[in-house]
Amino acid sequence: MANHGVLLALLLLLPLHCFSFSEENPTDRRILVLVDDLAIRSSHSIFFKSLETRGFDLDFKLSDDPKLTLQRYGHYLYDGLVLFSPSTQRFGGSVDMAAILDFVDAGHDLILAADSSASDLVRGIATECGVDFDEDPEAVVIDHTSYAVSETEGDHTLIASDSFINSNVILGDKKIEAPVLFQGIGHSLNSANSLVLKVLSASPSAYSANPKAKLSSPPSLTGSAISLVSVVQARNNARILISGSLALFSNRFLRSGVLKVGSSVKYEKSGNEQFVTEISKWVFHERGHLKAVNVKHNKAGEKSEPAIYRINDDLEYSLEIYEWSGTSWKPYIADDVQVQFYMMSPYVLKTLSNDQKGLYSTSFKVPDVYGVFQFKVEYQRLGYTSLSLAKQIPVRPFRHNEYERFIPAAFPYYGASFSTMAGFFIFTIVYLYNK
Repeated sequence: MANHGVLLALLLLLPLHCFSFSEENPTDRRILVLVDDLAIRSSHSIFFKSLETRGFDLDFKLSDDPKLTLQRYGHYLYDGLVLFSPSTQRFGGSVDMAAILDFVDAGHDLILAADSSASDLVRGIATECGVDFDEDPEAVVIDHTSYAVSETEGDHTLIASDSFINSNVILGDKKIEAPVLFQGIGHSLNSANSLVLKVLSASPSAYSANPKAKLSSPPSLTGSAISLVSVVQARNNARILISGSLALFSNRFLRSGVLKVGSSVKYEKSGNEQFVTEISKWVFHERGHLKAVNVKHNKAGEKSEPAIYRINDDLEYSLEIYEWSGTSWKPYIADDVQVQFYMMSPYVLKTLSNDQKGLYSTSFKVPDVYGVFQFKVEYQRLGYTSLSLAKQIPVRPFRHNEYERFIPAAFPYYGASFSTMAGFFIFTIVYLYNK
């Protein structure tokens, strides 16, 4: 009977291991999509189809499903979470704000889309991620000079924005030519959180207010300080996307043409599809995901890794860095990877040279200080997962039989000693035999 119980537990855990995050294949993952209404599955089908085409397994559930859970038997069932349920007041099952934040703390990715109906629960999750939506629940982003002209002319809440972050790793190498359509609520970034970045900003003429009411006081959010879409890369390399517009991902916005007020250029298609595709590639680690392998150090001229170094030894240090391209690992090429030889503070700081094939290396002399040192590589670059590598190694002084018998620098002292002895001998002879 006990054997049957063990077998049952293993069978239940097997799917969890199959869907767990793999460092060797970061994009072979399962994503939970929570929606207020299953109609979103068809109204946003282009975005979902792009994810499925790229190999993701999407599991759609209503946000109030009483059977909702993110983990079972201590293992997470999903590697990514998409919250397209802005008006949800309470999630079903065992999912709540704490469960979602624990999900991110465990290294998993999150996409959160809100709109003017955003609940306190959704706003609270965004706040915990370093983003503050406008406190006025009726407020939306309004722009009288950078709105889009469409069939519903005069709707100044339909924003056409092209204020993108300048980062190829986040938005891809191909420039997004057409403006992105946005209709929803704006947010600001928490100044205490250095990990959150604006990806899409409003124009200087935009402001956040209730479009149905007259302004009685200055808006709390104005101009380029309004972020429309933001991203966060946590210290554990989990990635978060927060959008103030659920419609930004919709088929209607992805297929719509754009004529921006004040511009004579009419785009047959908005930049939304390219924008959401490229930003989702970054969020789900299809781009900008680094790994370091084959970290080695050895004495110059040797191949084996020693257990201890001696002061003034010549040593060599190397590692290989690769970037995930979405389908395979490719060599990562950069000129700003550094290694520290560290004990309380860096005694040596060297920039690693690379062979354009992913191999980074350098050589240096061990400092004339003995103790317990560390080889440390702390690599952080905008849009890329951070690398934090440390390897401890002791450094010893010369043994008593390893010092030179006669140190050249001490020759003056040797000369002084012998001249003193010679002088004393001469003085003795003169003193004893001089009448």
